[in-house]
Amino acid sequence: MSALFPILPRAVPTHRVLRFLVWLNLVVEVLIVCTGGLVRLTGSGLGCPTWPQCVPGSYVPVAHQEQSWHKYVEFGNRTLTGLVGLVAIALLVAIWLWARDRKGLLLPVGLIILGIAIQAIVGGISVHLELNPAIVAIHFLTSMLLVCGSAWLVWREREGDAPRNWLVRKEIRWLAVAASVMTVIVLVLGTMVTGSGPHSGDATQPARLAIDARTTSWLHADAVMLLLGLVLAVLIAIRLTAKDSQPWRNWLWVLIVILAQGVLGYTQYFLGVPAPLVLLHMLGASLLVVFVTWAVLSLRERAPVSARASDAAAGRLPLRGTPASGS
Repeated sequence: MSALFPILPRAVPTHRVLRFLVWLNLVVEVLIVCTGGLVRLTGSGLGCPTWPQCVPGSYVPVAHQEQSWHKYVEFGNRTLTGLVGLVAIALLVAIWLWARDRKGLLLPVGLIILGIAIQAIVGGISVHLELNPAIVAIHFLTSMLLVCGSAWLVWREREGDAPRNWLVRKEIRWLAVAASVMTVIVLVLGTMVTGSGPHSGDATQPARLAIDARTTSWLHADAVMLLLGLVLAVLIAIRLTAKDSQPWRNWLWVLIVILAQGVLGYTQYFLGVPAPLVLLHMLGASLLVVFVTWAVLSLRERAPVSARASDAAAGRLPLRGTPASGS
């Protein structure tokens, strides 16, 4: 895995099931962003017109629904929400079985489970408010927080639990904070662009923000340019002062994602915002959150756990309180 993802820290030994679930959690969180985008782009947001039931009296679509195929798109997204929750619970169980000493894993997993619950509630509110664009924007931004938490968990599971040691100067850390804040602003403005554009999520009764889509799009583009400048500043500062190459590699990946998103954003704007490109742009937004999270975390390191703790986590030693075989 380290050969495929050289930007991640060198992995400490852990149980293979736990590591698989950590990565699966990140994948499904990004996937649900894409399926949510598909719901919006196909006008299937009210394919299930009630919540938590799909239609009154049934939690699944029924044959006589007037929503046609839209009901299956919306129900598929709701089903994936259940899968996301199951993966998060499985993660919690895996930590209890194989990583009880890894206290640093409990906070991100706990926040992910809490975020999933909040996400489900916000999704239900958006249905009852007939896809109010402000609520839909909050729904998307909550998904971005879950992607961030999942990326944090991937990183945290691979590193040790010793106190952090900063690899860069304080001024670079502040630049990274500014870039992170600008990333949030870019995402918020992106939801405003979508909320004022043609893809409202409902095929029959579009609900849009009462703002000019063209002006919002250019404001969003300006924010991306500011983010690009901050990332370049971080890269230059790291190149000039840092001895470790890992922060440089991580922030370089952030730069690559921003440039790709910029090209994609301008292309979809001048082509009239076609749905396939919007979906790719949403995937790119998720990847931006992942790489910004990893880039910020790369500015410090934690020493590996002790050899005995690593062996126990990897299943080579018995769990605490369990007799060793042959004893």
